[in-house]
Amino acid sequence: MPRHLKVTGRRRRAAMIAALALVATGVLLKDREPAPAVRVPEAATIGTPPLYVDPQGAAATYVHRLERAGRRADAAIIRRIADRPAATWFTDSAPGYADRARRLVVAATQAGRTPVLALYYIPQRDCSNHSRGGASSADAYKRWVSALTLAMRNTRALVILEPDAVAHTVRGCLKGKAAQQRLALLSWAVATLRTQPGVRVYLDAGNPGWVPAARIAPALRSAGAMRAHGLALNVANFQTTTDNLGYGNELSRLLGGRHFVVDTSRNGAGPLKRGSAERRWCNPPGRRLGAAPTMNTGHPLVDAYLWVKRPGESDGACGAGAPRAGQWYPAYAFALAR
Repeated sequence: MPRHLKVTGRRRRAAMIAALALVATGVLLKDREPAPAVRVPEAATIGTPPLYVDPQGAAATYVHRLERAGRRADAAIIRRIADRPAATWFTDSAPGYADRARRLVVAATQAGRTPVLALYYIPQRDCSNHSRGGASSADAYKRWVSALTLAMRNTRALVILEPDAVAHTVRGCLKGKAAQQRLALLSWAVATLRTQPGVRVYLDAGNPGWVPAARIAPALRSAGAMRAHGLALNVANFQTTTDNLGYGNELSRLLGGRHFVVDTSRNGAGPLKRGSAERRWCNPPGRRLGAAPTMNTGHPLVDAYLWVKRPGESDGACGAGAPRAGQWYPAYAFALAR
C-alpha cells in the first residue's frame, strides 16, 4: 500500500466540507435508494492525453536509492518498471488521501498526461485475505468516494474501481443481503464518479481464470457496469492478454458492448499453472512484465493496456521474505524486470 502524507487540520476540514457538499447535492444516497441517473457525454479514448508516470512511485524511489549506492546496472533494470505509467492506489482513509489524489491529478494535468487511480476500499475488502481491510461501513465508504470524486474535479483520470469486489461476491465471499448491498454500493460509486465529466470509470470484472463471463455478468450489471465506461480485467493477475481479449469480448457481448481495459503489468509469461491456488496468484515465481501501458491498443473494444498492479509491489506475505500486500518487494521486482 502507498504511504500517505500528513495534512493539517485545515485540510482535513476542507475534505470534510467537500464531502458534505456532495451530500447536499444528493450524491450520498442510502443503500436502498437508486444511484443518480448520470448522463455525461462520452469522451473518446483516442485523443485522451497519454498516461502519466507518477515520479513518487516505489519503483522510482528505489531507482534513486540504487543510483546513490552506485548500483547503476541494477538501477537500469528497475527503470524498466519505474519509467512506465502505473496506477496509483488509494486504499485507506488516512488523513490526506483526498489531497494526495488532488496533487496527483493536477500534476498529471500540468504535464499533459492522464493518471490512473485504483480505488480499493470497499467494506470487507479481500474477504479477510492478504489485503484485508476497507471501510468500516457503507456510509464511510460513500464519504471516501465522494471526497476522491471531488478531488478529481476539472481534470482527466482513469479510475479502476474495486479490484476483486464483484468476483469475490459471485464466488460467495458475501451472501444474501450483504452481497446485494455490496453490488448496490459499487453501482452508487460508479454513478458518483461519473459526475465528473473527465473521469472514466472501469469496474473490475476479475479475470478469465477466475469466474466465467456468463456467471459474473449479471452481478456486474447490478454493480453498475452499464453506467461505467467499461470493465477492468486481470488486475493484479497473470492471465495472458490473448485470454483476456477473449474474456473481454464475451463480457462485452453480454453487457451491451462494454469496452474494457486489461492489466498487462505482470502477464508477460502468463499464469503459473502448478502448485496451490495461493502460490499461483501470490507473488508466483517465473513471471515477467507484460506489454507496456498504452491507450493505442488497435482493438475496437480495448480502451487501454494498463499497469494497474504496480510491478514489484507484493501480493501478500505468502512466502519467505515476501512483505505484506502493497509493499515494495525488491527481489520480486528484479525477477519481473530481468
